[in-house]
Amino acid sequence: MSTPARAALLGGRLGHLSDARTLGSAGIAFGALAFWLALPPWTLRTVGPSIALGIVAIACGIAAVPRGERRVGWGAIVVGVLGTVGAIWLQGVQEDTLKNILTAGLLASTLRFATPLAFAAMGGIFSERSGVVNIGLEGMMLMGAFFGIWGSIWSGSWVVGLLMAMLFGGLLALVHAFFSIHLRADQIVSGFAVNLMALGLTGYLFSSIYASGIPSGVSRVPNVTLGWLDNIPVVGDFLQGVFGELNLLVWIMFGVVIASYIVLFKTPIGLRIRSVGEHPRAADTVGISVYGVRYAAVTLSGVLAALGGAFLSIGFTGTFAENMTSGRGFIALAAVILGKWRPGWAFAATLLFGFGFALSIPLQREADISSSVIATLPYVLTLIALVGIIGRSIPPAAVGRPYVKQ
Repeated sequence: MSTPARAALLGGRLGHLSDARTLGSAGIAFGALAFWLALPPWTLRTVGPSIALGIVAIACGIAAVPRGERRVGWGAIVVGVLGTVGAIWLQGVQEDTLKNILTAGLLASTLRFATPLAFAAMGGIFSERSGVVNIGLEGMMLMGAFFGIWGSIWSGSWVVGLLMAMLFGGLLALVHAFFSIHLRADQIVSGFAVNLMALGLTGYLFSSIYASGIPSGVSRVPNVTLGWLDNIPVVGDFLQGVFGELNLLVWIMFGVVIASYIVLFKTPIGLRIRSVGEHPRAADTVGISVYGVRYAAVTLSGVLAALGGAFLSIGFTGTFAENMTSGRGFIALAAVILGKWRPGWAFAATLLFGFGFALSIPLQREADISSSVIATLPYVLTLIALVGIIGRSIPPAAVGRPYVKQ
């Protein structure tokens, strides 16, 4: 490569690094790092590095705002200030208390609590990207939870339990699809009806079949042991605590999130789904079956949501209780909106809500706060997140609108 070409390449890379959005994003990362250094596993008991990173974050935000990236720039400034102030405040908290609350186990619990939300959120994205609002995620999760454990007990195999959960979750989604697509019913009303039907059906079957309770020895989805993580220098113990004993369904969830992004944004199938959700008339004109794509997407949403419910029963607890999803389907729907109908951002939102569930346990133990108050934390986080994003998140153009073929 000639010298002028190398200079041009270097200039292009430097220009990208000085791009306003890149500066703002880097500022947000520096601000978050300023706060993280005061937390385990680092737990620095000096504020110097955090203050320095906070100043850098604020400087990046100040540089980004005049260049047109106001949202990212102000985000970097706010995160830089909050990260620095938070790190300073944490210096007054006892190190043992921090380590008892913010442990590797907390992050592992975050992943476990986020897993059912992520499955349902991915399903909600497929449904709504195709143009069908799916309020029924809660009911589909509940169906998956019940029929997952029923299938596991009946067959003695957790594999059959997962298949049964997916089957009945997909069937319930098919009911919602039929009312929403062919009968052109109000999709919100249909979704709520599906939720009530799932609640009544699973409650009746549970009381009829398992009147004396769920038997012991239920075949459960196994954990994946990664003992070799201990051998990694410095952070091996921490990584072992987070990822060393996760349930198989957690790893499947990671794969589903990645596959959802690839399918939606890197394949012709995803282009068809998004075109049907944005402009069904144009999609129909070029030969895409709007009804077929929507039926497939809604049914898939039920299958994925049911996997989230099955995780609760045969992956996490090993039992079933009436209404055991406890509103997680609605939290998953909030994650879809917060994530702007994109798998990666929706998964990040489920991690936020999962962290709220996980944090409530050590907070109750260490801070001696009422369990009733602590239990509201994930739902408060949901409300705060939605208040901050509603009106700024733009859904697919045709979502919620029945299509009439001409």
